[in-house]
Amino acid sequence: MADPESQRAVAASIGVPVARRHIFLCCDQTTPKCCEKERGLAAWQFLKRRLKELELSEQGGILRTKANCLRICEGGPIAVVYPEGAWYRECDPPVLERIIQQHLVGGRIVDEFLITAHPLDVRT
Repeated sequence: MADPESQRAVAASIGVPVARRHIFLCCDQTTPKCCEKERGLAAWQFLKRRLKELELSEQGGILRTKANCLRICEGGPIAVVYPEGAWYRECDPPVLERIIQQHLVGGRIVDEFLITAHPLDVRT
């Protein structure tokens, strides 16, 4: 069984306690449907690199997760940003750059590529 203290240390090291937003990107599917596998993986590599370059990953307040499938199986790569619950289409590097700058940093949804939005209910 995993040690909870060790897991908390890992969570702290990747920035969970300081996270303001979390982006999930649909890529590396077992059976690609929303876009070609290579295109999704290129988007993922771009997202990882840019968040690191901008010092937004780790303790920078932005978490990122590679998702096998976000179930909107067309117009991908698909991404979703929480807590706003903003679902985006066509998330190739130029669109991801806009999402990074406008949404992840600036807090404004990128309407041009928005599929839908459903914010999380953050009542405590």
